[in-house]
Amino acid sequence: MKVLLFCCKGFETMEFAPFVDVMGWARNDYGMSAEVVTAGFSKTVVSAFGIPVLVDKIYDEIDVSEYDALAIPGGFEEFGFYEDAYDERFLNLIREFNCSHKYIASVCVGALPVGASGILKGRKATTYHLGAGKRSHNISSWSWKKAEATCRVWRRSDT
Repeated sequence: MKVLLFCCKGFETMEFAPFVDVMGWARNDYGMSAEVVTAGFSKTVVSAFGIPVLVDKIYDEIDVSEYDALAIPGGFEEFGFYEDAYDERFLNLIREFNCSHKYIASVCVGALPVGASGILKGRKATTYHLGAGKRSHNISSWSWKKAEATCRVWRRSDT
């Protein structure tokens, strides 16, 4: 499996790391074909708390047909996460993965651009529940069905 791990500005490193670690363990410890390719709108993406991360590919180099899945870590508004997360180019990338019947996984507020892309209408989804549920209001505004989980994986045929 080849996963595109898209890093929006202000992404959380602790939500990025599990995708890298789990796929790395699958490859190294279990002999599975597993690869993670990191991407962003620029070659260096500054994560939450100012940690710069050098990604493998920039947006213009992405060919959806090369990947089996898209992974989206959440991030912090204060560090510019929503500037990239709601960028129409990123929303179109999510739609393209969906139309190609690829897996899409997100953590925390990484689900919000998936919802903003329009592909979750009528589907189960979840997002950040802290802060009096300030992000959960998006679930109803985008016609999601609320799910009780912290991470959700979608495939085009998932309902």
